[in-house]
Amino acid sequence: MDWRDNRIESAQNGTNPMVLAKMKSGFAVIGDTQFLPGYCVLLPNKAVFSLNDLTIDERSQFLTDMSLVGDAIMHVCHPLRINYDILGNTDAFLHAHIFPRYEWEKEERRKGPVWLYDSSNWYDETKQFNEKKHGKLKDELANDLNRVYGK
Repeated sequence: MDWRDNRIESAQNGTNPMVLAKMKSGFAVIGDTQFLPGYCVLLPNKAVFSLNDLTIDERSQFLTDMSLVGDAIMHVCHPLRINYDILGNTDAFLHAHIFPRYEWEKEERRKGPVWLYDSSNWYDETKQFNEKKHGKLKDELANDLNRVYGK
């Protein structure tokens, strides 16, 4: 099985190479695309359809962990702000997108949702995560998250 076929299971069994840190509610992973450097995703500990399928305590932890990933991105990448997005429209399982937004983005892009960027940004090979190109960023984000979790 390719790790992309089940990102949660591959994070649990240690075969997902995008994992930055084990969080209380799941796994912080660096995004497949890095057209906005530092883009990350939070995967839950267990596959559920939506946030509403978690208990109140699990929801609270997931949302707290989502904000901690945002803190790490702020600390490492120094964006203007962080956008948080839970959709589930394409991948029908709970996951949270954590997008840094930068001053260098064109104003009309920076003020709108990331999803309005040209779709090529999601598939263009030059913008895809590459260990050689983004490995240092990945390590810095992982170190920051592991510092918060005392690992």
